[in-house]
Amino acid sequence: MKIDIRMYNLPVLPPELRPIVYRSGDKVVTSDINELYKRVIRRNNNLAYLLKRSELAPADLVMCQEKLVQEAVDTLLDSGSRGQPTRDGHNKVYKSLSDVIEGKEGRFRETLLGKRVDYSGRSVIVVGPSLSLHQCGLPLEIAIKLFQLFVIRDLITKRATSNVRIAKRKIWEKEPIVWEILQEVMRGHPVLLNRAPTLHRLGIQAFQPTLVEGRTICLHPLVCKGFNADFDGDQMAVHLPLSLEAQAEARLLMFSHMNLLSPAIGDPICVPTQDMLIGLYVLTIGSRRVRFGDAPFGGHSDFASTIFFAAQIQIEIEERE
Repeated sequence: MKIDIRMYNLPVLPPELRPIVYRSGDKVVTSDINELYKRVIRRNNNLAYLLKRSELAPADLVMCQEKLVQEAVDTLLDSGSRGQPTRDGHNKVYKSLSDVIEGKEGRFRETLLGKRVDYSGRSVIVVGPSLSLHQCGLPLEIAIKLFQLFVIRDLITKRATSNVRIAKRKIWEKEPIVWEILQEVMRGHPVLLNRAPTLHRLGIQAFQPTLVEGRTICLHPLVCKGFNADFDGDQMAVHLPLSLEAQAEARLLMFSHMNLLSPAIGDPICVPTQDMLIGLYVLTIGSRRVRFGDAPFGGHSDFASTIFFAAQIQIEIEERE
């Protein structure tokens, strides 16, 4: 049995979610939702006017106006529900209610489900071959934001400044004493690195932070398997444990060098793979030499074979006048 669904009341978003912005020169920029609401109201008023004069208005005209009202409501709810999305006079697609709600940047995932976390940061990860297994490299920009309150406290405690305002100015001006205190603070505070999605225990681990140049987080390549991460543009979040209990838990349970085995099957998880294996292979076959004597290479094949076996070669280039 088919049941018709009728909508007698149309939901209206609060003004905060469909703002009107006044710019210089008496220019008004309004939300697309407002324009779609105006279209519904205008067409509904026209239909109400025709229904009041039903004895004079032709039935075909009333039916056409009803279709226009239905089209305006459909466009408000979902701009692309009727095939081609509705566009304005500048050929711009209207953003409907479904566009505001759905997607990663929609109302639910962006504002309601996703929350901003204090003392946290996010950046792209790159390889840090000089780091120890339990270390990570934090950019200066992220580190000073995470540890700002601790740096301000130590600046005042060591009488390097008298109040918070002056301490913030020293941090803003990047004075040398700020970086000295920052390094002291970082030595006593582990940080947590997390890569979404966190599907198992090793998806979030603790590290000892060190300052690095640039704007990317440096990570030891052997800990990538636990995060299921690689260095092709992956991003990771960094969090700062504040309480002494959280810091103790991070040091005793969550440090990367204490999680060398898979919690699921018990196999080693910090093992070299791919590029590291190839590098180790190339570095350890240097004892295999191909000797050609003092004679020059017979051709490209001889040169290629020498390169293939990683033998030491000598190339003499004659200078031409």
